[in-house]
This record gives sequence, structure tokens and C-alpha cells, in this order.
Amino acid sequence: MEFTVRKFDLLQELTLIQGVVERKTTIPILANVLVRAEGGELGIAATDLEIGLKSVCVSKTTVPGAITLPAKRLYEIVRALPDKEIKFKRGEANWVTVTCGNSRFRIAGLPQDDFPTLPETKSTIGKIPADVLAKVISRTICAISTEDSKYTLSGALLLLKPGSITMVATDGHRLAHVEKAEAMEDVREEIKVIVPRKAMAELIRIISEAADAESVGLSRDDNHLFFNMGKRLLISRMLTGQFPNYEAVLPRNNECIVTVNREEIAAAIKRVAILSDERSRTVKLTLSDGTMEISASHSDLGEAHETLEVDYGKDSLQVGFNFQYLLDFLTTADEPEVSFEFKDSESATQLRAQPTGDYTYRYVVMPMRI
Repeated sequence: MEFTVRKFDLLQELTLIQGVVERKTTIPILANVLVRAEGGELGIAATDLEIGLKSVCVSKTTVPGAITLPAKRLYEIVRALPDKEIKFKRGEANWVTVTCGNSRFRIAGLPQDDFPTLPETKSTIGKIPADVLAKVISRTICAISTEDSKYTLSGALLLLKPGSITMVATDGHRLAHVEKAEAMEDVREEIKVIVPRKAMAELIRIISEAADAESVGLSRDDNHLFFNMGKRLLISRMLTGQFPNYEAVLPRNNECIVTVNREEIAAAIKRVAILSDERSRTVKLTLSDGTMEISASHSDLGEAHETLEVDYGKDSLQVGFNFQYLLDFLTTADEPEVSFEFKDSESATQLRAQPTGDYTYRYVVMPMRI
């Protein structure tokens, strides 16, 4: 195997692939990337057996072939090389010589036959605008459960219809729901899939770092989801099982509504939370005529209070929340205002980003006992 590739082209793909490579593994081959030189393309692939990424970049192939190389070390070497063409040449016993200008490295690879076979993509069942997919993921990923026991909650429900895209995530304590009216190309009927958290995080990263991805083609087989972004293909294990009936959780009669400036209340909660209890992370919101008081107390450290002027004229109400749950919503939304919709001190509270605009963003959070 012998090929030449531009530093910029190779580094871009190696940068994107780092998040997929398994670093803490008992299977050495999973710490490697598979490089395959053929014709005018260099194929690069990595997997941790949960998700995989395939990409290609332009190269000049002298002798076609394939090998796996240590992903982290290869990335560090390429990043440190001068901005010139890099030549790779495979020698005996899976050793590869890397030459660029006056620099020369010799690194040990592993046979490509040991690398896991990644499934082949299926025909596209829907195309999603890349910026829309990134936005709905960024607004729901915070609500995904991190507990291994909650299997179907370790991903988000992606719901595609011919005229809309919806994504929902919940960990049992809060629920994030975002919807956008969008003409979905190739979507002929309702499509429901549960996308794992890691795949969502990698999709955001690839879309943000690779500006050439305008749309994401979705396809699936019995066990995998495929996200096609032109020269890059993300493959994810598909979560099976029944996602909770989220529509039953969305509050219907929360009539105590307060609208506040998003940045103002986020800053106030951050300040007050300094003196919240480290374990419960509780802050209290107290509504009375014309004011919202945000407070927290710590048995050893003291207490904090901050008052905001609001348009509220109903009965006084006091509700406790995990402050991190509130901040996750307030820092993810980018609308200027948010509305808090309460029913009472024990029922779920709904937060909405205002004005709704193109994206309808709702966030339901359960109160804490205070």
C-alpha cells in the first residue's frame, strides 16, 4: 500500500473520527482507524461497536491496499506535520512509514482483517436539513437519561412526518420536546426511531465541524441507523423497545403563567444556586403579586435570595426545582424570553421558549419536595 494525501484533507477526517474511536478498550483494534487507499480516494473508518463512522478524502494512490493505524497517534502526527502532502507507505509486518517534507515517522499498524465489518447503508427513507437536525438534537440531548438501567431512555425519539420533524427526550424527571414544520424530502409516511445519545452527540459535532453537510440522509436496517452526510456516513446501533407515551406527560391545564427574560432568570438562578444544597440542588421559585423570588439555602453555608419583577396576579405559589434542570433548558434555548406554566406546587411545570418562531420548544420538569 502506498498513497499520498494533502494534510488538510486527512486532518479534517481524522478530527471528526476521534469521537468515535474507543480509547478504553480491551480490544486493541478498536483504538485504530481503518485506512483503505483505492483509486483517487482514501477511505477512513472507525468504530466502538456502538457507533461507527466512515469517511473519504481525495488521495493519489500508487499501490492500493488497507491497514489499521492507531487513531490518536495518527491524528497527533498529522496535526503536527507541516502543511504539505503526506506520503504513506506500508512495509513488512504491518509497519507504515509516514513522510512529509523533512519529517519521517514509522508507526506500527494492525492487519485490516481484524477490524470489525461495518454494515452497509440501506436506501434513504428521509432527508433532514443538517442545521435543523443539529438544532433539535441540541435542544433535547440534555434530557436523555444517563442511567444504564433505563435502556429506552438512553436515546431520543426522532419522529419524521412528511411536513414536520419532532424530537423528544426524557429521563423520568424532565422531558424536552421540540418540533419544527419542515417539508421532509423522501418521507412518505410517519417514521419513528430512537437515536442513542452518543450518536446524537457525534451528529452535532460532525455537522458543526463539516460545513459542507447540507442535508442528512436517514436509513435503517433491523439493527442500525445510518446518517449519510455525503462523504461521511455515521452508523449507530438502533435502540429497540417502546419509548414512553410522552404526549400523556405534556401538561394541559397549567394556568399560572409567568413570562420572563431568559438571560435574566438564568443569571439569577446561577447566582442563587451557589448556596443550594450540593446533593438536592434545589432552588425555590416563589410567585406572589408582581414578583418571582428565587431562593436557595444550605444548612451549613447560608441562604441566597433574588427577586424579579413579573406580570403575575394570581394566588401565591412556591415550587422547588433541581436548578441544573432549569439551566439546561435556559442555556439551550436561544429565544429572548421563556414562559413558566405552573398548575400547583406538586404538578409538572412546563417551560416554553418565547416567541415560538420556527421551532416549538417545550420542556416539562417535575417539582421537588420543599
